[in-house]
Amino acid sequence: MECAGNGRALLSPRPVSQPWLLGAVGTAAWTGTPLAPLLAEAGVRAGAVDVAFAGLDHGVEGDIEQDYERGLPLAEAMRDDLLLAYEMNGQPLPPQHGFPVRLVVPGWYGMAHVKWLARIRVLDAAFEGYQNTHGYRWRRTEDDPGVPVERIAVRSLMVPPGYPAFQPRVRHARAGEVTLAGRAWSGSGAIVRVEVSDDDGRSWADADLGPAPAPHAWRAWSFRWEASPGEHRLCCRATDDAGATQPPEPGWNVGGYANNAVQRVAVVVAG
Repeated sequence: MECAGNGRALLSPRPVSQPWLLGAVGTAAWTGTPLAPLLAEAGVRAGAVDVAFAGLDHGVEGDIEQDYERGLPLAEAMRDDLLLAYEMNGQPLPPQHGFPVRLVVPGWYGMAHVKWLARIRVLDAAFEGYQNTHGYRWRRTEDDPGVPVERIAVRSLMVPPGYPAFQPRVRHARAGEVTLAGRAWSGSGAIVRVEVSDDDGRSWADADLGPAPAPHAWRAWSFRWEASPGEHRLCCRATDDAGATQPPEPGWNVGGYANNAVQRVAVVVAG
């Protein structure tokens, strides 16, 4: 699961919202009951279009007092992998993760995984709540109506090697073999390739992939880097089986959503 705003603080100019760097992502084992059989048992009528999920979190956004509520197209809601989850990693959901029950929508950004779930409505028209029609839309300008943020864009991240230096975002390492490691994930397909560059993306080499986990969970990767003395810019990029690959630069948008650009880590290697 990844927050749609993960990496927002790396955009320039920085969008006005929570200044996430790279930590708003994780993988967990969820336990719950599948949503589709419950909808079928309730009786979804002909003409149903969307399913709306409301949480207990209540507040004011865009000058509108509202419960947090998101809608999904019926076809997405009826997928067999959506869960009403009540456990996370074998334990009851922590309060911050939506106790006692939350929606889990594999492959979609976190805004769709409604926490503290209070009610589910099947609608005969597209859901027009604030979080669908105003929030979580990819817009180039304030006046742009934009397009909805939905599936997680293919992405990989590495653990910065070595140790931090006084310069902002610069690492120091010793010359010789260094094992680089990280994770890769995508909402549109399984991860089939991760590449690493030590020259700011001018040349690339394949990393070794770990075992393929459950669909939409992140996949481990590693790379043996022969670190030579000097300054380097390490990069990593992932490709999924739908053919999606990370772009070299982020696409700027008003909300700072879906930044899946190639990660760059400055490293100074001592001889």
